[in-house]
Amino acid sequence: MTTGTTDTTEPTLTVDELAARAGVTVRTIRFYSTKGLLPPVIGPRRVGHYGQEHLSRLALIEELQHQGMTLAAIERYLEQLPADLSAHDLAIHRALVASWAPDAAEDTPLAELERRAGRPLGEEELDRLAAMGVLARTEEPGTYRVDLGLLRLGVQLLDVPIAHETILAARTVLMEHTRSAAHELSRLFRDEVWGPYRDRESDPEHVAAMRSLSAHMQPMVVQALVTAFQRSLKEELRAWLKES
Repeated sequence: MTTGTTDTTEPTLTVDELAARAGVTVRTIRFYSTKGLLPPVIGPRRVGHYGQEHLSRLALIEELQHQGMTLAAIERYLEQLPADLSAHDLAIHRALVASWAPDAAEDTPLAELERRAGRPLGEEELDRLAAMGVLARTEEPGTYRVDLGLLRLGVQLLDVPIAHETILAARTVLMEHTRSAAHELSRLFRDEVWGPYRDRESDPEHVAAMRSLSAHMQPMVVQALVTAFQRSLKEELRAWLKES
């Protein structure tokens, strides 16, 4: 349960609540704070609270650690980010980082799932999270296969007044179009980049170089897709509001 609000009425968290939501220890939060990886607390230091920006930054740090980055490398990485990034911007940045990381799905008991979500989850909430692809029920009662990378976003969407059927329809649209884009981009890379050098496939060094290039291109392509989608969505919403 949250214990306060910021000036913008956004719920704030105690350090214990933040640790539970982020899946880390209080000691880890204190350590990150002393290293400057987290912004200052909200309010007086001794009784200060934490907001969504702290939670989003912890999630980003976790993803960078999953990528194998050392703490020193993470410090340098965070220093390069704009100082005024919002929690929403940090969440998008984390999604870009996670997009080329291995899948992070875990079998999670309901009690642990609720602890990570920071709220009780009834059958309706679980159905909505399943519709969004955040979790799937397992054969073991009370245990769920949870995509930890999507959990925080899914929990935030629980309070958005969208019908279950609409979520399913939106997910179908997104899956169809992203798969189509991935197919076309893959074909373009195969024909225009890999194709001209196909006669050198027997060269192990060349194959390794092509695979390395592919791995480095993936995050850039994902970022380009996210940026293009954001702009297109803004244009569609702007046109829709004008017509309303």
